[in-house]
Amino acid sequence: MDRIVIDGGAPLRGEVQVSGSKNATLPIMTAALLADSPTTLHNVPELRDTHMMADILRALGARVDLAGGVMRVDPSAFNVAEAPYDMVRKMRASIYVLAPMLMRLGKAKVSQPGGCAICPRPIDLHLKGMKALAADVSLDHGYIVVENRAMKGAEVSLTGPNGSSVGATANTVMMAALTPGETIIRGAAHEPEIAELARFLRAMGADVEGEGSSTMRIRGVQALKGCEYSIIPDRIEAGTFFCAAAITEGDVVVRGVEVAHLEAVIDKLSEMGVYVAAEDGAVRVACDGPPRPVSIRTLPFPGFPTDLQAQFMALLSLADGCSTIIETIYQERFIHVPELQRMGAQIRLAGGQAIIEGVKKLAGAPVMASDLRASAALVVACLAAEGLTDVHRVYHIDRGYEAIETKLSGLGANIRRVSTTRKNGNG
Repeated sequence: MDRIVIDGGAPLRGEVQVSGSKNATLPIMTAALLADSPTTLHNVPELRDTHMMADILRALGARVDLAGGVMRVDPSAFNVAEAPYDMVRKMRASIYVLAPMLMRLGKAKVSQPGGCAICPRPIDLHLKGMKALAADVSLDHGYIVVENRAMKGAEVSLTGPNGSSVGATANTVMMAALTPGETIIRGAAHEPEIAELARFLRAMGADVEGEGSSTMRIRGVQALKGCEYSIIPDRIEAGTFFCAAAITEGDVVVRGVEVAHLEAVIDKLSEMGVYVAAEDGAVRVACDGPPRPVSIRTLPFPGFPTDLQAQFMALLSLADGCSTIIETIYQERFIHVPELQRMGAQIRLAGGQAIIEGVKKLAGAPVMASDLRASAALVVACLAAEGLTDVHRVYHIDRGYEAIETKLSGLGANIRRVSTTRKNGNG
């Protein structure tokens, strides 16, 4: 099992290119199955999650090829209406295959998804969207079973107790694209990844409008055609590099950034006294001392993203004073705190709030990644820590960051990946 070894303390300097968005790519890969001809996607990140989704699509009969950031999805042989449990259980985003199976094959059977160590994430809003469009839905021994007998457009609200659901919005939009009549989604998620899915569906011939707002309108069409499309940059990867530059008191230009997707993040960095300058799809981040303490509250887009909460906690652990982070999206998303504490961070938890008292330095220590964003936070902290740090279970970071050690090494970080070969027997 791989681990990442970091000798911290080197200021990051130079330029780094952001990869394509994981959270935009995964639903678009499944949406390509809605078409009756092949689709070519550009700027696809080569990650554990994209490769896993490709394997799921292949298991459904589609042909998927990925090389050099270019993916071709050919749905001509897509004919399997049940997603394999052994694959689906590993990745929550696999629930996106529900919509294309239902709309192209007339039925779908998918196990309730896993792949999330943060906390349970209910699928009730996904089911609500399907039922609103008159799909026949049942739960059978851990499986979601859906049939399309006479689906039709309808009005549905997808607002839950924690606000809008990105996943439920994506699945409902994909279903509505091929459902007769007009569908109106109230409480649609505003996230850039939903807007990207809507643009992709339009490129295939769908009639979708209102993305980026709370109300989306979709008028069903008879068929969609494959297209050529380029994926937006990954805003979470960009924000992670911002934190890495700031915590090491470095000077980094992050290229390939959609600045409009990161305004809340950039505003918070500026409040912390970090120099941030955005121009022509690039953002320069520089810092020459400890950041100022701030208060952060995670919110759905355009608020501060929960997927950057852990990385900012690592940065604030070296702030000059006391900061607070309130997590409103996933209440259990503080499982990285004990590992940061092992490195010397002073953090107290009180319900959905973390109180971070800045320290002068962090110290290297063996740490264990528990999920994707927690692993990124540990890498950010290790870059500034004194001494060597071993980050274990880095398969988590490979789910969402393409060649992160190569990119950080190019900025001057002392970082390397070590592969540990397990031996058989007792010795």
